[in-house]
Amino acid sequence: MLHQIKALAAAHAADTVALRRHLHAHPELSFAEHRTAAFVAAELRKLGLEPQACAETGLVALIEGQPGGPTVALRADMDALPIQETNDVPYRSTTPGVMHACGHDAHTASLLGAARILNALRTEFKGTVKLLFQPGEERLPGGASLMIKEGALLAPVPASILGQHVFPKLPAGQIGLRSGRYMASTDELYLTVRGRGGHGAMPELNLDPVLVAAHLIVAAQQLVSRRANPKTPSVLSFGKVIANGATNVIPNEVYIEGTFRTLDEPWRIEAHQHLRRLCEGLADSMGAVCELEIRRGYPCLDNDPATTARVRAAAEAYLGPENVIDLDQWMAAEDFAYFSQAAPACFYRLGTRAPDGRFAASVHTPTFDIDEAALAVGPGLMAWLALQELHA
Repeated sequence: MLHQIKALAAAHAADTVALRRHLHAHPELSFAEHRTAAFVAAELRKLGLEPQACAETGLVALIEGQPGGPTVALRADMDALPIQETNDVPYRSTTPGVMHACGHDAHTASLLGAARILNALRTEFKGTVKLLFQPGEERLPGGASLMIKEGALLAPVPASILGQHVFPKLPAGQIGLRSGRYMASTDELYLTVRGRGGHGAMPELNLDPVLVAAHLIVAAQQLVSRRANPKTPSVLSFGKVIANGATNVIPNEVYIEGTFRTLDEPWRIEAHQHLRRLCEGLADSMGAVCELEIRRGYPCLDNDPATTARVRAAAEAYLGPENVIDLDQWMAAEDFAYFSQAAPACFYRLGTRAPDGRFAASVHTPTFDIDEAALAVGPGLMAWLALQELHA
């Protein structure tokens, strides 16, 4: 079976590249993936599959092998980012200000390629492969949570779920994975500090919200440095501060946006409480008012140890042990975390850097691109991992 999958992956490699280039040239933002979903559905129907809509622009399809086996789910996300692409390539984005800067085009193309391979082998395995093409990974509440609510993991229920994500730090031909807790939770913070503005030359008549906001930003960092367990990774960052006054005008209010991330769910809840008390109490002590909105985002992403061990063994058989790399924990977030809470899961990274160092630009940048040699690896590996899960 291994040789069959590799042969099919090689045979479909050029088509997988063409699929990815089409998707890359026609990106759509989160929860607006209408053309993308229609394109994917049409490709699935070419295989004789009947995709069902889920979470409006998501799709679920089943590849049914011989009766009597379990179900494994494979997931790809389809949305793009609000970034203007600067790459000068034939397949560059044709949509101004929108770009597949996180590799979701490669994820979708890889899963379509895996579907072709698995569909060709459906008489040779027992069980069902559930294909999840997910919208809105880049925006709260996350398409994964919506698909789960709409029953994407029901009828049939998968025994495990696998997700693949590009990784420019590794060369094409390698993958990286980590057992246990891998990625952080993420929450969005929105603060409004209200005081009393006025002339900058007469601070005694005003209640300066800029000064209060400055104290808040500094004091909030104590949540990480003094409240969190030093062994618990935590990040509190403020990336947007608007104090719309002037050189001689103290504004009435200051608006702040930030993010809080951690790898510990109980501490996450506790930190929210500490942050709320800090903001309200400190502002009150200085005569101001602080309103804090915490938009709860994605949970921590956990890779099930048993599933990850099977994925590692299968990947080593497919790629060679030297091409399966251990990863460190990462404070970025992924809504695949919702799937990891609903079923035994493994989320692994697909190397996309070229041997000569090209395609090393980070995700979420206007120069991100991949070595398309990775597309000769991703679909076949996904198909192989799925079949190994069915045999587990």
